[in-house]
Amino acid sequence: MRNMKALIDTNVILDWMMLREPNAANAKRIMEQCLFGKVEGYITAHSVSDIFYILRKDFSVEKRKNLLRLLCGGMSVVPESRETIMEVLCRKEWNDLEDGLQMQCAKEAEVDYIVTQNLKDFQESEIEAVSEETFCKMIVQSN
Repeated sequence: MRNMKALIDTNVILDWMMLREPNAANAKRIMEQCLFGKVEGYITAHSVSDIFYILRKDFSVEKRKNLLRLLCGGMSVVPESRETIMEVLCRKEWNDLEDGLQMQCAKEAEVDYIVTQNLKDFQESEIEAVSEETFCKMIVQSN
């Protein structure tokens, strides 16, 4: 059986890196599964810069770079081309650019799921969005 392919939303990665409750334990499990190859984990290119910026108050530049090297070394990074951005900007139902980019990148990468805290923001997604808790249950069932 092939590994599940999942695009991990920025908020899940931040839950893991910042130990944000109540999702820290689930985020840790998801990220371990991605980084150790049990799940084919994907992140978007814009998530990398977003994470670097968001973590500026909590971590030094060197620590942020190390975390992002770990992340990019263990997961596939989905690039955002001009065509990707234009597709998002032309979709009337996608009012949030960042969420639209996540959805379009997930589609282009042909992942099985988008793992996110914000299910309501992904109702228009062509790729099924699941919560951290649900994805953890799916991981257990697939083993």
